[in-house]
This record gives sequence, C-alpha cells and structure tokens, in this order.
Amino acid sequence: MQFELSETHRAIQSSARDFAQAELVPNATRWDATEHFPHEIIAKLGKLGFLGIQIDPKYGGAGLDTLAYAIVVEELSRGDASVGLTVASHNGLGSSHIALFGNDAQREKYVPKLASGEWLGAWALTEPNAGSDAASLATRARRHGDSWELEGTKQFITQGSVAGVTLVLASTDPSAKHRGITAFAIDAGTAGLSAHRLHGKMGVRASDTAEVRLHEVRVSDAQRIGALGSGFTDAMSILDKGRISIAAMALGIGEAALAAAVAYAQERKQFGRAIAEFQGLQWMLADARTELDAARLLIWRAAALADHGKPYSREASMAKLFASEAANRVCDHALQIHGGYGYVNTFPVERYLRDVRMTRIGEGTSEVQRTVIARELLA
Repeated sequence: MQFELSETHRAIQSSARDFAQAELVPNATRWDATEHFPHEIIAKLGKLGFLGIQIDPKYGGAGLDTLAYAIVVEELSRGDASVGLTVASHNGLGSSHIALFGNDAQREKYVPKLASGEWLGAWALTEPNAGSDAASLATRARRHGDSWELEGTKQFITQGSVAGVTLVLASTDPSAKHRGITAFAIDAGTAGLSAHRLHGKMGVRASDTAEVRLHEVRVSDAQRIGALGSGFTDAMSILDKGRISIAAMALGIGEAALAAAVAYAQERKQFGRAIAEFQGLQWMLADARTELDAARLLIWRAAALADHGKPYSREASMAKLFASEAANRVCDHALQIHGGYGYVNTFPVERYLRDVRMTRIGEGTSEVQRTVIARELLA
C-alpha cells in the first residue's frame, strides 16, 4: 500500500495550490459577495489542464487519473469552493458523459472545446420535483423521425447559464421508468433552451447555478448521447466519480478552515495568553486534523479503486459521506474558535461554513450515501 504521492501527482498538487493562492484567494471574498461567476479565469484553468483532467490527450485533455482529479479539486477548493465546484462538475459530469458514452463524432465535436475551456459543460438531471428520486423525471423527449423534441424544466444545474453544451437527461419511455431515460447534448443558443441563474444561495455563490427550461427544443438524433434508454445507468456511473470530487471539495474547504483556525488561535489572546493554549480549543483542532486525514484516505482509496478498474460505488459514497460531514464539523469549529469575529465576514471562516454545507447535498445527499452503503452491505 502506497501512501505517498508520485512525483507527477505532487507536481499537479503544487500547480493547483499555486494557482489557488495566486488567482483565487485574493478574489474569493469579492466574488462571493457579488455572486460573480469568474469567467476571467476559465481560460487559465483550461491552459493548466484542469478542465480536461481525465480527457484523452488526443482530444486536448491532460489524460490524468481520478486521483489527480481529486487532488486538483481539493487544492482549488482551498482557495475558493465555488471554483472547485465549477471544475468538479465540469470534469465529472458534463464532459465525462460525452467522453465516456458519446460516439467518435460527438467526442470530436465537443470534447476538445470542453477540455480547453472554450466551452463549459452542464449536466441537467435534477428537476423541481425530482431530486434524490432521479428516476422520476418529468422532462420528456418525443421522437419525430430522426429528431427529438424536448420539453421540461431542470433545477439547480451547475454551469446552467454559462455552458456551451448542456447534457439533458429526459424520459423517452415513461412506462419504462429509469430504463426509459436518455441523454441529449443541447448546444447553447438552441431554440427553446433558456437558463435563469439562481441568486441568493447560502454558499458557493460564485458558482453558476441555474434553472434550465426546455420548450419545444428540437434536436437531431445525432445529439443523443449513448444508447436509447441508457441515460440513467450512465448517469449513475458518472455520479460515483462525481462523489469523489465533491468529497475532495469538502476536504479542501475543511483544510482552509483548519488553517484559518490554527492561525487565529495562535494570534488571539485572552486571559493573558494565546487561546491556542486552552485545552478545549486544542481538542477541536486535534479532532479536525484527525477527521480530515481520515477523509483524505477514504477519498484516495475510492480514487485508486476507480483507477484500477475495480468497483468503487460504495467506497465513493463512504468518502463523500464522511468527508462532507467531517468538513462541516471542522468549519463549524473553526468559526467557534473565531468567536464573534467568525460570525461576520471579517474572516473567511463564515464563508467556509456556508460553502461546505452544499457538500452534504450535491451529488447525492448524505442520506442517499447511507442508503447506497447499506444496500451494498446487505446485498
């Protein structure tokens, strides 16, 4: 068992960390306050290979593994969780669906643009009335000869209003339930496709989240991604890897919060000494360090299984469940250590706590993860 990163992975980690410190940390508070989606850094992310981490180099990707993907998301999320989420969802959902299940023509059309950052990808599964129950889609795709007409509404879609292409999961055979769901690639600007950015989110405010509406959207059958009726099965396999990335995102936020708490505890003085000398705070910090290290091991285990072609669904859920809940505790304790100053935006810990809360929801709630783990345990 190898616990040390390879030279390649250390270089990736260093590159992502340096980028986060230079480009994200100085801007994260402002982007959060103004709900600004940072278009200005997308091309830079593309040049570094962060928007095509696992894409085949023949399509302009970096051709790296799942562990590299997790490392990049963690390091970017330390700087700004919104950017970490953008990179995680772009790589793990929209881009990977086409790269994994599209045909050669579809890959050649879309993947180079997605890998370079010329286009961002969105992945539209969730609906107003279909969240955890992803098989109960109301969006319909009806066939008309060699074309399809899509009608429906998607909710909470990351990159929904800034994407060059949106992967839409729609029911092509409602009677077949989850076996009747099919994926379609819808280009931005397609007639009948509209997106409306959501405002007022609790956290990850600089990430684009939108309601996507489809009204009489007509696309050719060439826009269908994967086999007819395979959309749900394909989506679930994508979500497994996506859970690794959200776990890594939670870990990155937790690391930022712990670093802030340590620095503050060493500087803040009460009763004539630094509060870091008080045992109660030391135990908070010790628990945080232990839980984050444990989370990283779970994430890396799931990534290693994925990279070796072994089943990893349960392990991905375990990593996502533990990392998200541990990071929430770490961020809460970091704010507590800051006292009243943590409750205002003088320090970034209040943003960390707002941002990390999303990780217990996105890519499957904690309750869904527990269900996945228990189902495999009892099988």
